Amino acid sequence: MSTAIASADAPAPESTPAEERARGPRRLLRPGAALLSGALLYLSFPPRPLWWLALPAFALLGWTLRGRRPRAGFGLGFLAGLGFLLPLLVWTGAEVGPLPWLALGAVSALFIGAVGLGIAAVSRLPAWPLFAAGVWVLGEAARARVPFGGFPWGKIAFGQADGMFLPLAAVGGTPVLGFAVALCGFGLYELLRQVLARRAEAEAADQDQDQAPASVPARGPLLAAALAVLVPVTGALAALPLVSDAPEDGTATVAAVQGNVPRLGLDFNAQRRQVLDNHAARTRELAAAVKAGKEPRPDFVLWPENSSDIDPYANPDAYQVIDEAVREVNAPTVIGAVIAPPTGTLRNTLIEWNPGKGPVAEYDKRHVQPFGEYIPMRSFVRLFSSDVDRVRRDFGPGHKVGVFDLAGTKVGLATCYEAAFDWAVRDTVTHGAQLITVPSNNATFGRSEMTYQQLAMSRVRAVEHSRSVVVPVTSGVSAVIRPDGTIVAKTEMFTPDVLVEKVPLRSSLTPATRMGTLPEALLVALAAAGLAWSATRSVRARRGRTA
Repeated sequence: MSTAIASADAPAPESTPAEERARGPRRLLRPGAALLSGALLYLSFPPRPLWWLALPAFALLGWTLRGRRPRAGFGLGFLAGLGFLLPLLVWTGAEVGPLPWLALGAVSALFIGAVGLGIAAVSRLPAWPLFAAGVWVLGEAARARVPFGGFPWGKIAFGQADGMFLPLAAVGGTPVLGFAVALCGFGLYELLRQVLARRAEAEAADQDQDQAPASVPARGPLLAAALAVLVPVTGALAALPLVSDAPEDGTATVAAVQGNVPRLGLDFNAQRRQVLDNHAARTRELAAAVKAGKEPRPDFVLWPENSSDIDPYANPDAYQVIDEAVREVNAPTVIGAVIAPPTGTLRNTLIEWNPGKGPVAEYDKRHVQPFGEYIPMRSFVRLFSSDVDRVRRDFGPGHKVGVFDLAGTKVGLATCYEAAFDWAVRDTVTHGAQLITVPSNNATFGRSEMTYQQLAMSRVRAVEHSRSVVVPVTSGVSAVIRPDGTIVAKTEMFTPDVLVEKVPLRSSLTPATRMGTLPEALLVALAAAGLAWSATRSVRARRGRTA
């Protein structure tokens, strides 16, 4: 018998003082690794082009969680969530202080804590990286739905706009893209673990000459680990033919107007008339440039969300300013306006405004932002922050899918925050959109990373649905994105500007668009199967110990 194997009946040796001192830092090793894995995930997100950091992040998270008890997995997952989401969402406290930011980050991190519990549970299964990646998608699916309609900001897919896995968005949307990244990262760790374990076994056999010849380790686990790495990479390469920016329905010349705001922060709309005048002035300048032959004539013009916070239906002056600008540019124009009915909730509305006809169609934002456009549990939240009273009157959601026919082009509408939700963008494409626009207002968040994170979402949506995406923003960054996810033109932040670009129009549907929520449902089912299998094994093991 090898001397390396101790008798089960032998008493455990007492720890020396030096061993007790060394045990303290070792206890911090996994919590520190969990925080580091979250920090690496954060660093993989825009504006940094470091998408590949997500792979070592998941590999490190796999090392942190594998073999842990579920309760420990929850704690370690929560730490990883804090390391990831607190820096990612720091912009949410830019103008209202740290409390809302910390609360949002902590609540969102609880979902990743639950993911950590699930990954720890399935980590003892064969081919555990597959189930662990499914559990990650399950956590993202839950966070995108609850509470208050969900908060999908920080989906792993949104950090991959520059990455090699991006074509997978056209296969199964953000769930498949995120699953591939997580699977590859967990697979990298498992592959390294298998290789090191085999090397250790070989070295131990060489050192122990009295030991019987070592049996050849099963190759199944090593092969499964290698496949966990290779399949996502191969799948991304195989999906490349789905990514195309070739016109299917001709092209359209589109203009995106960035009028800029008079001031940053929550008080950007204190001079609402100035914001409106800025966008009207840029539009008139565009009209002059077209007449002078300096710019091509746009087929249609896109203003951002909140470009007119003055209700043009209730204010004749605002109506006249918009109408004159649209007449001068002589093209259908989408206006972002706040509509204030005499009673009821406010409406965050996009208005199709045609020269000589005025308003002809409307789209009301369907997913209004909790704690931004409306305040849930207002009296309770006021106990923690008086800033809730800045939102004096809540916005209400619309219920109709937004697709405008602008000079013969079907344009899908997803207003700002809606770009984070899979359904809100997909609906426009299934209703015939040949191009997508995401009018936004990021002035509230100053010069933070928020606008770059949101722009990356639009790039992922472009590939997911094979559509050009135009992002007009009040204060930047406005951009024109082709169906392959490349940015062909963009503005600087807090700089008045107009982008005029010819973009391809497409009408074919990607597998992701056709299948909708099916890929996510299948991955959630995979996670559920892994968790059920793990629970069954645990029950059997407990029965075996008590038999």
